[in-house]
Amino acid sequence: MIDPISSLTRRRLLWSGTLGVALVAARPLSAQPAAADPETKKFIDLAFAMRARAVAEGDQPFGAIVIKDGRVIGEGPSRVRTNRDPTAHAEIEAIRDAARRLGTPDLSGCILYASSRPCPMCATAAYWAHIARVHSGADGADAGPPRYPSC
Repeated sequence: MIDPISSLTRRRLLWSGTLGVALVAARPLSAQPAAADPETKKFIDLAFAMRARAVAEGDQPFGAIVIKDGRVIGEGPSRVRTNRDPTAHAEIEAIRDAARRLGTPDLSGCILYASSRPCPMCATAAYWAHIARVHSGADGADAGPPRYPSC
């Protein structure tokens, strides 16, 4: 069967976010596989709540939270469109919020939970913030400590 969307059209839709929103609409936000353990599931559910908030506010379908000692210290729905800021990814928004709340850019001992795998920019921000671990996706996959991606 031939794909009705050409690769050029697909790239345009991905760039504009239209295809991503369509994919989100096809899968209910609450339809997630269970995470490995109850604590991870709880925090991934909160990251998905940030994702739902981003969509409700008219932004891209991404959400993230930062946890320290079992408490949420940073929240981040995607704000790329609403703030007209290409760096306002959910993970960066959560890291910024956590740094403001703690009064320091050093987030050692914190864990980042994201609705999807962080992009290289977000992974680098987590690295420089000294985030201890990153969990992402509906199953809360543990990606370990953030690494500085090569250019």
